Amino acid sequence: MEEVLYNIEIHRQDDQYLGKIYSDIDGVKEFNNERIDRLLRDIIIDMQLALDEFSNRTSDYSETHEDIK
Repeated sequence: MEEVLYNIEIHRQDDQYLGKIYSDIDGVKEFNNERIDRLLRDIIIDMQLALDEFSNRTSDYSETHEDIK
């Protein structure tokens, strides 16, 4: 089964790049940078942190509810 984790938009406005990421985990976030490589780095780091946090919450939940099974 396929699941969309993120939708990403990147726009160029004059001398700035604007990146927007959409997710069910964190909602909408915007990033700005003059360089595309730095914008992509910021977006990737944010996604990694959000997914790590979500993964930890999910594993904590399953550990605390093992007796329900």
